[in-house]
Amino acid sequence: MKPILTSLLLLISSFTFANQSDWQTVTDKARGQTVYFFAWAGSNEINNYLRWANKSLQAQYGVTLKHVKVSDVSESISQLVTEKIANKNTDGRVDMLWVNGENFKSMKQHQLLGAAFVEQLPNWEFVDKTLPIDNDFAEPTLGLEAPWGVGQLVFIYDKQTIKQPPTSFVDLLAYAQQHPGKISYPKPPAFHGTSFLKAALLELSNNDPLLYQAVDSKNFEAISAPLWEYLDKLHPLAWQKGDQFPANGGATLQMLDDKQLDIAISFNPNEVISAQVNGTLATTTAAYAMQAGALSNIHFLAIPWNASAREGALVAINFLLSPEAQSRKGDLAIWGDPTVLEKQHITGSAKETTLFKSIPEPHPSWQAALEQEWQKRYGH
Repeated sequence: MKPILTSLLLLISSFTFANQSDWQTVTDKARGQTVYFFAWAGSNEINNYLRWANKSLQAQYGVTLKHVKVSDVSESISQLVTEKIANKNTDGRVDMLWVNGENFKSMKQHQLLGAAFVEQLPNWEFVDKTLPIDNDFAEPTLGLEAPWGVGQLVFIYDKQTIKQPPTSFVDLLAYAQQHPGKISYPKPPAFHGTSFLKAALLELSNNDPLLYQAVDSKNFEAISAPLWEYLDKLHPLAWQKGDQFPANGGATLQMLDDKQLDIAISFNPNEVISAQVNGTLATTTAAYAMQAGALSNIHFLAIPWNASAREGALVAINFLLSPEAQSRKGDLAIWGDPTVLEKQHITGSAKETTLFKSIPEPHPSWQAALEQEWQKRYGH
């Protein structure tokens, strides 16, 4: 389908929704619904926050938010593709998803998304429109997904162990040479591991502009070559000599606390503070970004075309965009996920978030290409 026609259809569906249903009708239909929310479950802080959100939704709207815990949301996308092929256009198992740019692009390509909805949410008025919410990994969002939080790739170290942490990937290799076995990164396709690959490639390729276009098999080898040369040098010096890798970003935090690693990886600049408050990291730890900046993106919430509880999902997303929910999500003692709302609507420690200089994500097609090549070379 051509982009102009797709945009027109989305506008029509959005207009139809606005004229046929006011928000009260949506909340009335949502009461009593259970929303099956497929989302990553690799963080206790996030899981606890979603338990709070469920209790709040039940009390205020009679909506149950059921967190379906997944290690990779792409598994949920595969399930939706199966339902699409089977023409299961109603009563789908997935009502709502926490997605990144690669997932979103896949959902658009397979026509797995429902109608545009974000501008019909009452709390949309509080969203900071200066954030890059119109594109997700260079893919136009077209109102098909709602921004939920801001992510940045940061590195965490203990100031008692490292006085001056490496601020480039070249420096990181030099540190590994001086401290064998103390550096690693999560195993792709774990989100934090793939993010490490993308950030390294951006630096090592001098931000090649082709990384922001769809990957081309003809030049993939040449553009990605510096990354593989780099990893070939890093892995023999890494934890377990590159024969094993941490499972995810959370594992690197634990390994930092256990002193197995000197540097951990997170996609939340506030996670170090939350971990300190919760006692899972020492108070001497700190987060930083590479000198060139931090790989950054907005993470989003989407509703499939065949959701069983679409109204409940709309109510849930609207609640998660409320000043109450965003302030709690951004609370440094709870989750610390940076808000997507304008700061004047935020209360408490969530207002204290400071973001690093941003580096935009490459085109989403590079993610799969890098993961496949990494698996061929180092997947054992």
